[in-house]
Amino acid sequence: MKKLLNTLYLTQEDFYLTRERDNIVIKQDGKVLNRFPYRIIDGIVCFSYLGASPSLIELCAENQINLSFHTPQGRFCGRFVGPTNGNVLLRRQHYRLADDVESLDFAKRFMLAKISNSRKYLLRFKRDHRDRVDVKLFEEIDNELVWALENVQVAQDKEMLLGIEGQAANQYFRAFNDMVLSDKETFRFNGRSRRPPLDCLNALMSFGYSLLTYECQSALEAVGLDSYVGFYHTDRPGRAGLALDLVEEFRSFIVDRFVFSLVNRGQLTAKHFEIKENGSVLLTEKGRAVFIENWQKRKHTEVEHPFIKEKVKLMLLPYVQAQLLAKAIRGDLDAYPPFLV
Repeated sequence: MKKLLNTLYLTQEDFYLTRERDNIVIKQDGKVLNRFPYRIIDGIVCFSYLGASPSLIELCAENQINLSFHTPQGRFCGRFVGPTNGNVLLRRQHYRLADDVESLDFAKRFMLAKISNSRKYLLRFKRDHRDRVDVKLFEEIDNELVWALENVQVAQDKEMLLGIEGQAANQYFRAFNDMVLSDKETFRFNGRSRRPPLDCLNALMSFGYSLLTYECQSALEAVGLDSYVGFYHTDRPGRAGLALDLVEEFRSFIVDRFVFSLVNRGQLTAKHFEIKENGSVLLTEKGRAVFIENWQKRKHTEVEHPFIKEKVKLMLLPYVQAQLLAKAIRGDLDAYPPFLV
């Protein structure tokens, strides 16, 4: 099992990363702010425009430290990939399956997990806050999600699967305004908007999904799979299709629950967001810091994995699923067991 070390997040736009011997060094205006031994770091997520020195990149490559770059608002820009890890036979089989009709079975399993986990989150929310939500609305949505789960299993192709997923997502999002229990005006949800996010909830979701995609991509690369060749998300230049496939399993369980927790506890308020001239809504530097501070704490929460029946830290779940996916691709498992809450 991979050991959960530390992920270093650089949230300020003018931070610069460099290397001093065996240390990762953070600088601002040429002055050293902090330094960390590389041995305690397993990932760096950089929201700075200044980037990193070639010597730091070399250090990361030599020690399998994942290094990704994002805009200050959280949009993924790119990821440094060092020498390819893993067995070439595994990758060859991965490519064969992605081009074969068998890829539909993998795609169905990702979608079953996404819809099932979303449904269970809504059921739990309704149970915990029954006196504060529209119970009838939640029951209507539940019926639609049950319908979607049944139809995913009999879908004949990915186009049908895409339509079912779209309907399920629209139903799921119908509950979002009810799930905001405080400061409803600030966090009014106007439907999913991505590029750019057009309200505060969308800004939080997009930021969280970006961090989750980083974790899933790192996990897949760590076990030797190609994160850009998906089973459900088809090939597109620059798109990490398999990482996005894996993200689907964890959207509601890892990101959505976390976002509503921050909102309903009052840890994020209107002052943590800024509205741009084009109408996009973005987290401020302080907002990003609050998000990441709590994200780091939640990463160490333990949950019991439903398939391996062991307790796993939350942000190691993508690594467990990546390992199971590799086993299924190799044929060591009869089928891929997605993460089901």
